[in-house]
Amino acid sequence: MSRIGKKPIVVPDGVEVEIRGARVTVTGPKGKQILTLHPQVSLKRKEGTLVVAPRRDDRVGRSLQGLTRSLVANLVEGVTQGFEKRLEIVGVGYRVDLEGGALKLQVGFSNPMFFPAPEGIEFVVENPVYQQQGSRPAQFVVKGIDKQKVGEIAAEIRSVRPPEPYKAKGIRYEGEYVRRKAGKTAGA
Repeated sequence: MSRIGKKPIVVPDGVEVEIRGARVTVTGPKGKQILTLHPQVSLKRKEGTLVVAPRRDDRVGRSLQGLTRSLVANLVEGVTQGFEKRLEIVGVGYRVDLEGGALKLQVGFSNPMFFPAPEGIEFVVENPVYQQQGSRPAQFVVKGIDKQKVGEIAAEIRSVRPPEPYKAKGIRYEGEYVRRKAGKTAGA
């Protein structure tokens, strides 16, 4: 039984949902998103909510019901509130800047790395430079209305210099725990 799939999705004021066959279009204050439903799942509107139901009551239909419910709920949340991933850069001399809409990362390589903002994604730099006094990391945010795209871009940026286990230097998600290893011991 899919408990998530059975929960109705509340459609807030200011959000329009259009269902045409297997195509769902959600329009809100932040933008518009489109989703194509799987053939084994149906979406119905009931009194200001959306309900996802499987067409056949088998294992695949129930699992697709939960998946589809989550995807449609993310569409509604994305066009109303949006999504964001916060990242930190830790390391002496590491910094992040915005340059012409692109994210410029200086993370220990000879040349800076540039990430142009794809359509629907916005970068916001909160603290551009790592400050060792007070241990304040450089911080930036990846924002957008598509949850998958925001997570994908954030993971791509993090993969440039993932945190290493000895000094914990690198790019990490805010609040991410980096498991530290002991270094070499002197003498033996």
